[in-house]
Amino acid sequence: MERTFLDFEQPLADLQQQLDDVDRIGEQQGIDVSVVRNELLEKINEARKQIYKTITPWQRVQLSRHPNRPYTNYYLQHMCSNFEELHGDRLFGDDKAIVGGFGIIDKESYMIIGHQKGSNTKMRQFRNFGMANPEGYRKALRLMKLAEKFNKPVITLIDTPGAFPGLEAEERGQAEAIARNIIEMVQLEVPVLNIVIGEGASGGALGIGVGDKTLMLENTWYSVISPESCSSILWRNWEYKEQAAEALKLTAKDMKKLGLIDVIVKEPVGGAHAEPEQMAILLKKTIKKYTTELSKLSVEKRIDQRIKKYESYGQFDVEAIEKIAEA
Repeated sequence: MERTFLDFEQPLADLQQQLDDVDRIGEQQGIDVSVVRNELLEKINEARKQIYKTITPWQRVQLSRHPNRPYTNYYLQHMCSNFEELHGDRLFGDDKAIVGGFGIIDKESYMIIGHQKGSNTKMRQFRNFGMANPEGYRKALRLMKLAEKFNKPVITLIDTPGAFPGLEAEERGQAEAIARNIIEMVQLEVPVLNIVIGEGASGGALGIGVGDKTLMLENTWYSVISPESCSSILWRNWEYKEQAAEALKLTAKDMKKLGLIDVIVKEPVGGAHAEPEQMAILLKKTIKKYTTELSKLSVEKRIDQRIKKYESYGQFDVEAIEKIAEA
């Protein structure tokens, strides 16, 4: 896979180019370059640590969209010994922006559902850039109900810039499909784990994002709106996207501090795109840990805790509201 470096990763790009040059010279001239190579590798590791110590919210947004970042299908291939994809919503069609089916992780069966963006231009068009239509959310709900029937935990992998906003999606009931999923997911009798693996935008994310535990990978974001769209609304252009990202409090750290998610899943130094196989191993361990914990609870206890969790979201000042009403 071709390496892609973001603007703030330029020192890494320069060092990597030097490393590639050294490897090429060693191969062409048949000389031992191991000493120089090891020195460069140490410099790359140190530079990576320094860069990622001071990541800004906007830079995390950029990382969540990195073209080399692993998507749902990558995790399915590397976490599951066997995955059987299921298709269609039995009402309209099969939405390629959402994939789902039964997967085996260490001899245990799970229903895994996630957004899939596509790894190249052709596949991104095929997957509609991870923006689901109503039939995608209805497919997801059908699969969740199937998991409930066979008493299998539900895992959702969230990575979308939003639900598809096209006219045809609205005509087929986009809002109803998302709202239906939210109310049904609250009542599912099996453990439900939601994991943001990339972008978590608005109702497009929430349509498969209600469960017992909400987790975010370290370099992801979760918000009602993207920084660019927020900037275009407030400042009438996209130039203030960095300020918008800061104000939205959309990073995993911010969301955890606000009590809106439960767990931050650490990524390898350099991000999930730098060590995708290692990230898959970490995610696999995380899934097993929390589904095991949730499986120990009774159905009634899980649903009760799930409802109370979402009821606790949001804060308001009664005195301030009364003053506004009096005025």
